Amino acid sequence: MIKRIQGGPRMSQAVVHGQLVYLAGQVGDDPKADVATQTRQVLASIDRLLAAAGTDKTQILRANIFLKDIGNFAEMNKVWDAWVAQGHAPARATVQSALATPDYQVEIVITAALP
Repeated sequence: MIKRIQGGPRMSQAVVHGQLVYLAGQVGDDPKADVATQTRQVLASIDRLLAAAGTDKTQILRANIFLKDIGNFAEMNKVWDAWVAQGHAPARATVQSALATPDYQVEIVITAALP
């Protein structure tokens, strides 16, 4: 069975299949904000989507992080490190990438398990 969450004509924000939850790339609500603020906004979206799927950040298996400027790696990591559940750090990759709009500073894609 496949469950789609916040589905639209182009994509769903999350898809549940079996015991896995796949989140679409999440970006900040305020594209004019700095990378720390956008990261906090992205992580709040991730929390909401995981809850809608029936799981939470302790079940994250993998995170792919895309930064507009890898020079913001430390600033993004400060926010990430404060958010990630202690003892539940996922496998993670972080790369520099051009994002969908020039104002986006960070985009995060998550794969998580259902408890």
